[in-house]
Order: sequence, then structure tokens, then C-alpha cells
Amino acid sequence: MPKKVFLSLQYPQLAIDMLEQAGFDITINKSNNPIPREELIHICKDYDALLSTGSNKIDAHFLKSSQHLDIISQFAVGYDNIDVQAAKQYGIVIGNAPGAMTEATADVAFGLMIMVSRKMVHMHKTIEKGQWKHFVPTANLGFELDGKTLGVFGLGTIGMVKAKRCKAAYGMDIIYHNRSRNQEAEGTLNAQYVSFDELLAQSDVISVHCNLTEETKGLFDKNAFGKMKNSAVFINTARGGIHNETDLIAALKNGSIWGAGLDVTDPEPMQPNNPLLQMENVAVLPHIGSSTVEARNEMARMSAQNIIDFYKTGKIPYPVT
Repeated sequence: MPKKVFLSLQYPQLAIDMLEQAGFDITINKSNNPIPREELIHICKDYDALLSTGSNKIDAHFLKSSQHLDIISQFAVGYDNIDVQAAKQYGIVIGNAPGAMTEATADVAFGLMIMVSRKMVHMHKTIEKGQWKHFVPTANLGFELDGKTLGVFGLGTIGMVKAKRCKAAYGMDIIYHNRSRNQEAEGTLNAQYVSFDELLAQSDVISVHCNLTEETKGLFDKNAFGKMKNSAVFINTARGGIHNETDLIAALKNGSIWGAGLDVTDPEPMQPNNPLLQMENVAVLPHIGSSTVEARNEMARMSAQNIIDFYKTGKIPYPVT
């Protein structure tokens, strides 16, 4: 009897084709709305495996109630929505899709930096409002990125690609703060490892690319923003929980920092009356870091391959450890 797999959303056809061709009995949530936790628990009682995403809260309660599941494969790189320790306790294998969205997310981080430095979102809105009248030499000034200092918090795969783009396009100096040194970045980009306080004080642009953990949750708060240059830009394409949004709004209002570019917010989705959306030096995107055909197809391939290989070999190619 074929193993039964539940797909919590309508994932790219590649994942569906792979699972069907491998002989799995699959069911798809075609509504494209996230399923509430208790409802998903009830659904999963009839399945052996779950292909999920970050909008599914896979906490200890879910896992205890669904301990019959063999594997949960996450259609994402991040897995802060999953209680990994509880999964181990109940013998449920957890997989993800690391590296699938590296180029796409680095592009968004790079683009946000440019958008903020030149107030592009705000200037687009002025046209819609009929405010584009005539040339004013001292109005709506941004700043140039050439020769500035990029500070990367979390210089992993995505941070490395972002840093390469900044170095190649603008000759930016690269500094970074990690839990461990990045020898490749130091060798190829002349990147300099600095303390967190030094990163805050020296960066013209800070770009966040770390995981959301207990250590990084709310790390960029009033205290951190207060240590940044008042001409600095804060970019976050990692997880919204890494910055304190109330403190970020205050820092922008009081001039502690110059601007911000966000692809992630806290909470998500952001409310349409959030004051960040009305600020000249801010650009906010609705978490589109992986929104390319190439990235989503690779995420589909990896998350489906985890399930296929698990039932073929007992091992998965992209495990969360």
C-alpha cells in the first residue's frame, strides 16, 4: 500500500510530479490558505508524511498529537516554526530545503538597499498622489553606495552572495559578525570580522542574514539602533523576529538611523496601517525573498526528494539536525 503524503499548500508542480512518479498517494490543500494547527493535526492522522511550510506551526503539541508521522519535509530553508527537539523525541524526521533561495534572497537584500538609499518606494508613491510637479534641487535626496561599508550580520551562504554583489557593484568594504569566522569571505572579499558593537558603529548598511534563535530574537532593538550611525540603513531579509519593530519605528522617527528595508516583518503579514509604510526612507516587501521560478522549483525538488529518499533508503539528503 503506498505511503500517504499531505501537502499543506499548493506547491510547485515539480514536487507533485516527483511524489506521484515515486508512487506516493498524495493529497493537496488547494485553497492556498494556511490550515489552522488543530485542523492540520486532524488531517494528518490519516497520513504518513507531511510536506509543510513556515506558516504551519509544528510545535510540541502538534508533534505529540502527530507522532505517527514518519517525516515532515519543510518547503523552506528556515525551520523556526518547528520544535526540532520534540520531533526527535517522537522519532519524526525533519527535512528542509537549504540553499534553494540563496540567489533570490540575496537579490532582494541588494535591491532593498538600493531602494532605501534612493527613497524609491516613496518617490513612486508621489507620482500616484500627483505630487510630481517640478525639479527641486534640494528635495528628495538619497545617498550613493559607492565605497560605503556593508556590515553583514550572519555571513553565511546568502550573506556571502549579498556581500559579493556589494563588493563588485559598489566597491563596498565588508565587515561582518558571526558565531564563527568566515575564512572564504576574509580571503576573497577582504572581509573583516568585528564585534557586534563594532558592526553597529562602523556600518553604513547593516544586512541581516542569520537564523532566528533565542539568541537573535529581538537583537536589533532600541539599544542596537542607538549604536548605529544616524546615516545608516538597516536591511532584514532573514526573519522579522530578529528586529524589534516598535524600536525600529522609533529609531527611524527620532533619526537614530537613516532608513530601513524589510522583506520580513513582525508579525506577518504586516498591517496596512503600519507607520513604516508611510516613511520616506523605508521599503517593505511581503516576504518575497524566494519568489522566483528557479528558487521555488528548487525548494519543491528538495522537499519532495527528502520524502522520496526517506522511504527508499531511510535517510534524507537535506536533514534538519
